[in-house]
Amino acid sequence: MKNDRGEITVHFGFSYVGLVFLIMLFVPNIIWSKNQPKDYEKYAAKENKVLLTLERIGEALVSTLCLIFSDFNIGSISPWSILLLAAFALMVLYEVYWIRYFRSERTMADMYSGILGIPVAGATLPVIAFFVLGVYGKNIPMMIATVILGIGHIGIHLEHKNQIK
Repeated sequence: MKNDRGEITVHFGFSYVGLVFLIMLFVPNIIWSKNQPKDYEKYAAKENKVLLTLERIGEALVSTLCLIFSDFNIGSISPWSILLLAAFALMVLYEVYWIRYFRSERTMADMYSGILGIPVAGATLPVIAFFVLGVYGKNIPMMIATVILGIGHIGIHLEHKNQIK
């Protein structure tokens, strides 16, 4: 939101929308921890340390920021609400990606597959969804955090995908 001087401001407070997004993010990942693809550990051991550091920093920031700013909660319904709907749709597509993965043979190729033309969907979809959530909330810290997360998380997934070719 912009204040009377035209400056973008953020509002501290609990975000139930952020909580819903985190639940949609964490539940499949918890299930995945017991259903990892064969040989995943070999790939994980070779991850680029810079990308891994950016991923971890981004994960911590995004997880925290989406909960502590009320900017993401549903306000009045307006054309701007389309962004929230788009972010939620991306998270629903992320759930579809996971359902497809869990029903597959759970190979490395399955893990790093795309969906609807979106490459490495398991990494790309939530990053885009949280970025769009940041745009919806006009929350620059969230947008910056998702860029950091995206560089690390998508970068690692692309590395793994390239290694399995």
